[in-house]
Amino acid sequence: MEWSGYDQPDFFKSFVDKYGAPPAFSIFANEDEALQKVRSGFNADAVHPCTYSVGYFVEAGLTKPIDTGRLSHWNDVFDPLKTGVGVVVGDNVVMIPCDWGNSGIAYRTDLVEPDYAANESWAIFTDDRYEGKLSMSDTEAAAEIVGLLLGYDKKKIFEMSDAELEATRPLLEKIVKNSRFLWKDNTEINQALASGEIVAAYAWNETVKSLKEQGVPVKYAQPKEGIFTWLCGMTLLNTGKADEAAAYDFLDAWLSPESGKYMIEAYGYGHSNRKAFEIADPAQVAALGITDPVQHLNNGILFEPVETARNQKYIKLWEEVKALKQ
Repeated sequence: MEWSGYDQPDFFKSFVDKYGAPPAFSIFANEDEALQKVRSGFNADAVHPCTYSVGYFVEAGLTKPIDTGRLSHWNDVFDPLKTGVGVVVGDNVVMIPCDWGNSGIAYRTDLVEPDYAANESWAIFTDDRYEGKLSMSDTEAAAEIVGLLLGYDKKKIFEMSDAELEATRPLLEKIVKNSRFLWKDNTEINQALASGEIVAAYAWNETVKSLKEQGVPVKYAQPKEGIFTWLCGMTLLNTGKADEAAAYDFLDAWLSPESGKYMIEAYGYGHSNRKAFEIADPAQVAALGITDPVQHLNNGILFEPVETARNQKYIKLWEEVKALKQ
């Protein structure tokens, strides 16, 4: 089960070389969708969650521990990532860390009002001057963004009380109203930003890298409230029917420096294998701007897991608010 765009064979070339074909993929828009699908009986062997969401799969009894001794590239993973929250749950490694990056704001420097560049902020999504010219991702993380705008600290936004969560509703409604569309696949915002249909969007690093290479005047904001960071990877599920050895080969392929090289050069994200930075194009590594994932994750607001029952309230609120778009 995979994010859109991560089913490219370059991410797992050694697997394709060994088995002659890529695995079958089921694409998801977010981890909650993936979780519900597996809970409903979908027989997946592996899923690509992030540190803030892998715990929900563990809680649901859907994962199995990963034997890192079966991974030839494990020793090349940045050491601090091997024991991080979400990678290890309880006494078990439940996710091999693979990719890391940002969730922020990509904006057209030639189309936003002149005052924005001097005061980059998540508040652009609630600015009525941009009604119909923005795009928020279809994610309940929008409530966490509003939490920042309401002055909650970067810990509080992941544990808002019922009253604090309800206080985000008016600004969430404004975000939905101002969004031309709520995106599920980042190719939607890449195209809309390139054409000028929208002037700003919630985006990952790849969007800015791709548009800059096309000559589009775009910038990745450093919002004054903070930029979000994430670490994602591969988790083995106990619902799969395939050969477990093949599943481990798939995970190991993802951990390879060659996979990391492709991640850095094609997507502009970091990778967990330190050797990837040694073989990647030095210009692309320089463009990434950082080679230490620990430093990167510490410099931003790392997405944290929201307690399960509370997370359902975040999701419910977002579903109610985005229904206004129907």
